Amino acid sequence: MDKNIIKNTVLDQRESFEKKGDFVERDVPKGFLSSKKIGVISGIRRSGKSTLLKQVAKNFGNYAYLNFEDERMLDFTYRDFNALLEVFLELYGDQETYLFDEIQNIFGWEKFVRRLFEERKKIFVTGSNAKLLSSELATALSGRHLKMELFPFSFWEYIKFKENKIKSHYTTKEKVGMENHLKRYIEKGGFPEIVVGGDAEELKQLYQDVLIKDLLVRFNIRETKAFRDVALFLLSNISSPVSFNGLRNLLGIKSVTSVKNYVDFFEEAYLFYSLFKFDYSIKKQIINDRKIYCVDTGIVNAVAFRFSENIGRTMENIVFVELKRRNCETFYFRSKKECDFVMRKGMDIVEAIQVAQTLSSQETKAREVEGLLEAMEKFKLKTGLIITQNQEGEEKIGGNLIKITPLWKWLIEK
Repeated sequence: MDKNIIKNTVLDQRESFEKKGDFVERDVPKGFLSSKKIGVISGIRRSGKSTLLKQVAKNFGNYAYLNFEDERMLDFTYRDFNALLEVFLELYGDQETYLFDEIQNIFGWEKFVRRLFEERKKIFVTGSNAKLLSSELATALSGRHLKMELFPFSFWEYIKFKENKIKSHYTTKEKVGMENHLKRYIEKGGFPEIVVGGDAEELKQLYQDVLIKDLLVRFNIRETKAFRDVALFLLSNISSPVSFNGLRNLLGIKSVTSVKNYVDFFEEAYLFYSLFKFDYSIKKQIINDRKIYCVDTGIVNAVAFRFSENIGRTMENIVFVELKRRNCETFYFRSKKECDFVMRKGMDIVEAIQVAQTLSSQETKAREVEGLLEAMEKFKLKTGLIITQNQEGEEKIGGNLIKITPLWKWLIEK
């Protein structure tokens, strides 16, 4: 590749990168920036990975930066990495920190990054495809990297942006304000561009970009209608159990394997996540129906068919994504009744959570409490949690304590 094209791209991108102005600082895991390992930031497109690199740059001062998604880099191959280093040296001298956006697009990138790492350079890379990143990291960079999955704004980050602070106590008036914030967060989601003023059309375009650029084109998927049908069905049925065979029959898709591959692709692009039914047998976990959640409820509201308003399922989706953010190993539990989430630490289930819009009706309350108590009894838990839209309190039942908390309050707990 022409070295002058590389140089011009680096210069143009650096100017644009430093011109971005104010940005919302993200909640970064402790030790991620200071670690001597390669920092790997992954997540769905437009979740703020490039902006997070700016936050990284602010911490390190001198740095070299390149975004490989630039169309001028289409002819760039692994043979051009040395020319890129020469460009960096010519422009900025010997740098200690390197920031690479979407470097996964270049075959062999991990060997180049390993070379920099062995020269004791500090490196951060971003990527939007879980499988590509994980397979390459597992081989060439095993033990040398620290991963961070970046989601759209959490509600905690959303409130920090809107109110500039998180309080430990709220007045009655402020609680109503938090409930209103939560309604907007549920409706529009947490993608940074949407939070600062975007609309549903941008979310629809983001959804199309993920399907087309990240998946249909990358994986050369030919059955485009079937692929889109599966995506739309999952969006329209978040928090619901699904089976590959059921999807195949319902949507008229040729094979169960195709359905499984499609769901895997969606997960690789961080659009959807699967939640497995808890079982001590891994084989049974895989065979049983899974529940599907979307990375952001804003996409669901902008794109999906809304057969009926189901705030409870949307709340459940938000709780699941927050548990992912908190790095919880999560399952759903079902025996005679169902419990939405049980969390495992090591070999033990340590927490059980039920999500319900309201416990006002005796029938609903009985269903939610019985499902939670069944999980608590199974895993010998003395305390369980029910997350609601706005109810709060505690109940003791047969020596067990059930805590009830509003969703907004649970979401801002650290």
